[in-house]
Amino acid sequence: MSLELAREVLTTEAEAILRLRDRLDHTFLQAVELLVGCQGRVVWTGMGKSGIICRKLAATMASTGTPALFLHPAEAIHGDIGMVAAGDVVVAVSNSGETGELVQLMEYLKRLDNRLIAITSNPSSTLAGHADVHLNLGVDREACPLNLAPTASTTAALALGDALAMAVSVRKGFKPEDFAQLHPGGKLGRKLLTAGDLMHAGEAVPRVAADTPMKDVIYEMSRKGLGITTVQDGDGRLLGVITDGDLRRLMEADPDPLAHRAAEVMHPGGVTIAPGTLATGALRLLETRRITSLIVAGPDGRVAGMVHIHDLWGVGLF
Repeated sequence: MSLELAREVLTTEAEAILRLRDRLDHTFLQAVELLVGCQGRVVWTGMGKSGIICRKLAATMASTGTPALFLHPAEAIHGDIGMVAAGDVVVAVSNSGETGELVQLMEYLKRLDNRLIAITSNPSSTLAGHADVHLNLGVDREACPLNLAPTASTTAALALGDALAMAVSVRKGFKPEDFAQLHPGGKLGRKLLTAGDLMHAGEAVPRVAADTPMKDVIYEMSRKGLGITTVQDGDGRLLGVITDGDLRRLMEADPDPLAHRAAEVMHPGGVTIAPGTLATGALRLLETRRITSLIVAGPDGRVAGMVHIHDLWGVGLF
């Protein structure tokens, strides 16, 4: 019995979303344009379970490049309406479109000349009548066996709100690096860090000139502690690199290793990446080349920094 009921609930909610998908038309595009053109914030508002959905949708928009907040309609008519400013667009969610607190709130908001998007299942409702754009959920039955608890309607509202948020985000040109700035913590944020965010820079970068004696090369490598040094020209452009492995091979092959200079020991070039390369891309390159360090360089070849595999371990990419 329980399994059968569970399957019926899932089927009802899935069908509500699929019907909603097939019903999308020009009104959805109007809502997207209204939100893209919003000069202030997107204010999501709803009562009860719809309010919980609105809180989530406000958070989704805020995290994908659109300033947004949740306004509790009952609190709004007792002072919190001051949270709404000129230029804000309000999105009100109510399956019936007749929720008393929302209807009362809409009357005040229209006086403030805010634009309104209503999401309901009743195009003839009071809320839909107040709206500049009405999006029809079209839910005629809840997944609740009693047809009482908000289930299919809130699922459909959540899905439609997500569709709006993603469409607006794409229209605004929201990029992975933008996402990284808004998600500095957690695994998602770490994956979107760049080589420029993680690199050793300035005096932390091991560097020597082509004519640097080997005793000074060894001192620079030991002092910076990355197991490698760059060899640069007078303008900071990369000529080559010397690694711990190069030193070992030199000491095994030459009875007087300190008689050399950097240019004689280095191998030309080096594996370089741009500062904007994602940390995940840097990790893949390190694994593919089986090396421990990457040189971060600009398009002019000047060395900007260095990323070591330990830097990637430190932010938890493994």
